[in-house]
Amino acid sequence: MAGAPGPEIREKFQAALALSRVELHKNPEKEPYKSKYGARALLEEVRALLGPAPEDDDERAADDGPVDQALGAGEPRDAEGPGAQRALRLAVVEFHLGVNHIDTEELSAGEEHLVRCLSLLRPYRLSLGCVSLFIQAQNNLGILWSEREEIETARTYLESSEALYNQYMKEIGSPPLDPTEHFLPEEEKLTEQERSKRFEKVYTHNLYYLAQVYQHMEMFEKAAHYCHSTLKRQLEHNAYHPMEWAINAATLSQFYINKLCFMEARHCLSAANVIFGQTGKITATEDSKFASPEVEGDMPELYHQRKGEIARCWIKYCLTLMQNAQLSMQDNIGELDLDKQSELRALRRKELDEEESVRKRAVQFGTGELRDAISAVEEKVRYLRPLDFEEARELFLLGQHYVYEAKEFFQIDGYVTDHIEVVQDHSALFKVLAFFEADMERRCKMHKRRIAMLEPLIVDLNPQYYLLVNRQIQFEIAHAYYDMMDLKVAIADKLREPDSHTVKKINSLNQSALKYYQLFLDSLRDPNKVFPEHIGEDVLRPAMLAKFRVARLYGKIITADPKKELENLATSLEHYKFIVDYCETHPEAAQEIEVELELSKEMVSLLPTKMERFRAKMALT
Repeated sequence: MAGAPGPEIREKFQAALALSRVELHKNPEKEPYKSKYGARALLEEVRALLGPAPEDDDERAADDGPVDQALGAGEPRDAEGPGAQRALRLAVVEFHLGVNHIDTEELSAGEEHLVRCLSLLRPYRLSLGCVSLFIQAQNNLGILWSEREEIETARTYLESSEALYNQYMKEIGSPPLDPTEHFLPEEEKLTEQERSKRFEKVYTHNLYYLAQVYQHMEMFEKAAHYCHSTLKRQLEHNAYHPMEWAINAATLSQFYINKLCFMEARHCLSAANVIFGQTGKITATEDSKFASPEVEGDMPELYHQRKGEIARCWIKYCLTLMQNAQLSMQDNIGELDLDKQSELRALRRKELDEEESVRKRAVQFGTGELRDAISAVEEKVRYLRPLDFEEARELFLLGQHYVYEAKEFFQIDGYVTDHIEVVQDHSALFKVLAFFEADMERRCKMHKRRIAMLEPLIVDLNPQYYLLVNRQIQFEIAHAYYDMMDLKVAIADKLREPDSHTVKKINSLNQSALKYYQLFLDSLRDPNKVFPEHIGEDVLRPAMLAKFRVARLYGKIITADPKKELENLATSLEHYKFIVDYCETHPEAAQEIEVELELSKEMVSLLPTKMERFRAKMALT
């Protein structure tokens, strides 16, 4: 290898790197890029001192794009001789000029320098002195094209970097030079260990950017795989900010939750808890690629926000696991099917035997003490579907713990939408727990708790600004009252003759359910209070369900007055007829409420006869 450049070039290059690292807020307010421009001037001086680029390769000018390793793009060769060394040093300067221009928001100029860097390096891309810089240049071009929303181009650059890393490790394998070493005297060159650390960090960046690109392209499976690999490598190489690593792991858990991979989700969340606990206790690494440096003054608020966000991921874990169990065990009217419950119990041992060892090995983060700490958190949380009330209650209590934790930060003042979503999740936890509860009185109390936490939310909400949220809450409160009424009716049916207090309670719950369903339906009306002829797709099913339940509620009102009962039946029939008529003129609606539509048709057929009998009976009396 040719000798190091002269002292003047080395000093200017090192000075340029030092200026590049100056944080923007340390520059004068009116000259935020002063240090960047200073670094650029020095880099341009270094380029001039190095002299013109060698012009012995036609392919440099011919191919400016990413290298497809499978197609070869010209056989790589060693970077030997003065010409090759000058090309490599010029490429280092072009790379830093490219990053410099991107930092000052001059993207086109930045792209030109990075492409020039690749052009100079292309013949030597697999050599010890070149491969790291080549991958870094392609990574930066990948980011650049991603920010332009040219995702396919970004993907091509980043996948080329990944392929080059794999090819280099397979064919050569020894730690390559860090780009800065081309401007260091021999005695200041990095150790093999430091070279390896830096090169692996470059590859970790590559995986991190690929994860983002695949996420943007909605290739969620691939995005999760690359995100998981990034997180593992960050721990292995101790290159992470605890707070941001934790939030990324918690976010990854949501992918696994949606795939119903609860063991993997639990592992991600447990690791997030353990690593988040390191915040403020260890020195964050210098690796700012993965997280914005945490400004000291903002740290307390950011800390509590991230803690609340991780708590919300835990809530989703508990809620989805319970809901999945409910779906697996309920019958066609939403009650517990004992046969299905028995079948799932028989399957559990098989699940434990087959899944635990294989799947757990595949997702583990960390080694040694860190892995033990993560396992200690995991062991306190179930990942198998709860099959009875006690198992469900265990998950409910964990979810409720994180509800309180999330609400510490996401308060109604300042975080209205987030706060409401947390309360809705809390209500949903009670709702699914009620499914596992056999005692109907206790189930009633759970729904009462839901109402108590939901009703205050809509008192202060402006329906104009929070229309969708208002609708959601109105519908949910109505459904809670509806469920309570059904339970009270079921309890009363077991009595020989329900007393006046029970009748009054049933009618009160009925009226409350009707009130909130009507508020929901009224919110669909236009400014002239006219109900829409065509109901929007986003509210079609809830609107049809509300109409069906209103019809059913009017039929459930208990009254000793025949005239009033006839009026209630007429109102009930009116709502059933609306559903049948609407589905005839809007076939898409029929697919949304197949069961309710069949019942509505049946009631439209039966109720007129029942009403005629009532009229005849009233005439006789």
